Amino acid sequence: MSHLPFPEPPTDASVAQALAQLDAFTTDAQALARRIQAARDELAHIVDQRQAAIRGLEHNLATLEDRVALTRAYVSPIRRLPREILVQIFLAVFDDCSWSPWILSAVCTLWRRLALSIPKLWSKIRLVTAHASSAETIRLWLERSGRTVPLDIEIVLCSSSSHHSDGSRRRCVPVATHAPGDVWAPPPGWTTPPPVVHTHGPAAGGAALPLHIGDVHLVPVQAVVADDPPGPTPPSPTHAHAELEMPPLLNADTRTIAPHQRTRKNMHWGHIAFYYLVEQMARWERFVFRFDKQFASIGALRAIGGDAPMLREFEISCSNSEPVLYNDWKWLPSAPASTSYDILALRTLTLQHVPFQWSSPMFRNLHHLTLRSLPTVHISLDRILHIVAANPSLQSLALHFASPNPPVLPLKPVTLPHLKGLNFSGHYLLANLVDVLVLPVLDTLILDIEARDPIEDTLTSLLTRSGNPPITRLSLSYGTHTGPHTGYYWVSGPGVASWHFLSELDSLRALHVGAAPFEPLLGTLGAPDEDNGQDRWVCPRLATLALRGCHAHGDGIAKLVQMVDARNPDGGGPPAFGGVVPTRLRRLELYDCSAVGPDVVEWLRSRIGPDDVVCPEPSSEGYIGRFVLVQ
Repeated sequence: MSHLPFPEPPTDASVAQALAQLDAFTTDAQALARRIQAARDELAHIVDQRQAAIRGLEHNLATLEDRVALTRAYVSPIRRLPREILVQIFLAVFDDCSWSPWILSAVCTLWRRLALSIPKLWSKIRLVTAHASSAETIRLWLERSGRTVPLDIEIVLCSSSSHHSDGSRRRCVPVATHAPGDVWAPPPGWTTPPPVVHTHGPAAGGAALPLHIGDVHLVPVQAVVADDPPGPTPPSPTHAHAELEMPPLLNADTRTIAPHQRTRKNMHWGHIAFYYLVEQMARWERFVFRFDKQFASIGALRAIGGDAPMLREFEISCSNSEPVLYNDWKWLPSAPASTSYDILALRTLTLQHVPFQWSSPMFRNLHHLTLRSLPTVHISLDRILHIVAANPSLQSLALHFASPNPPVLPLKPVTLPHLKGLNFSGHYLLANLVDVLVLPVLDTLILDIEARDPIEDTLTSLLTRSGNPPITRLSLSYGTHTGPHTGYYWVSGPGVASWHFLSELDSLRALHVGAAPFEPLLGTLGAPDEDNGQDRWVCPRLATLALRGCHAHGDGIAKLVQMVDARNPDGGGPPAFGGVVPTRLRRLELYDCSAVGPDVVEWLRSRIGPDDVVCPEPSSEGYIGRFVLVQ
């Protein structure tokens, strides 16, 4: 910076001269600032013009790209598929995934129209819902299924729902279809289910949203096959998660609904849903309704009544056995014997913790029957036997009665020539039913009944009476639903004093036993002891052994090692006795049994297989209440 050309110290003349120069400098600076601002304004104007031009070009480019995409979609090979072939493709996808029509109808207008024109695509209703959800989803599903197509309905009702931290809805995970005779129960974490399906509104501009199936991200195919966005039809789900999971419901976010409005929804959900469902009862081919506990509108089930000429399978299951006063329910399972309903096609019936009458016309001509009564139901044994005898073509039978009454009329023998699976659990009186059954083709026998008398006598009599059927699976007191029942004394174990009856089960491949001592059972299954008169292998085809809550005294663990060493010797096959070489043991499971030790577990895995031995450390609470001695 140059120095000012004025003397020091300032004089009056130099100060006057400096003030004059200051005015001149200020005027020049202001003029220069105005020129700079003018140049900036001119530059901004030019930039705005160019940006506007660029935006116009981008808009034109987007329009052209849309036209390119639509043109490519028009010339796409899939657009040249005949409608009949596309229908067959839709039906093939539907066979593998029941909720596929919701996805197909969200792709484009063409596919939506086609999907909505095929009632069969909407014939399988798979829905996981909650009390606060809208029942209109059921109405929409039924409307799209037409008026003549048989319906396959499966609805799971959760008692509660929660939200993610980001505010999206959570839904319960449905239970996979179970085999006849199995007991349905909610999966772990039922009250706080994991996220399954998220409901989203339509994307901006009507564009299709991406689809997510598991970890797979599916890009929308609208740009490939669509000629325009889907029209203003009711919204369809655009996200799915797994094959057994259901599409989202058409409902508002419950956080925006006042508490008293949610309560009203809870009170009326069942009545609205079953009003729509029962209207189509003549088209029911399969009807399954499962819920985790009693709900406010459970009385809506009483609307189930009337003709169902297509109905082949019917199930109402509650996983909770809490006492409920049903009063005098008049619905199909409680219909009087004189009622004439067209349900002649019914072959599979499952009722768990819901009311029923032993004389209902539903208990006729069945092939598969599962009954799990409420603990407040006290039906006599002869009436239970009447249900069994009224269905001579049964192939599987599962009965659980916690508090039946002794028989009023004498029990007569009943032959079930086609029964392959028998599952009895609950009160010890059910053993009296086993004593009158003749089952010549029995394959699976599951007994989880209370033991008062030695069960081997009952089993031996059943085998002898039935001509020694080829039983391949036997389960005694192994079920997870076995627990304390009413009565002053009982034993939850199998009550087996001797395992010699196993020598009659040469076809047995799987043995499940709960609450029994190690030594007698494992000694019987071990190598034959000729000194004790045992000259043949017991259960030579045994491949799976599972023990739950079994305790060992003294040499119990040693007996286990000896049994495995005999059946799975190192470096070769087991020796033959009586000309029979047993099958090698392929699966061993020990739950809540005596502590085996890591060294023994490692040895067992070396003989059976590293992934085929399950032996978790026993929990202390696993023994609490498991053994109650007879007084």
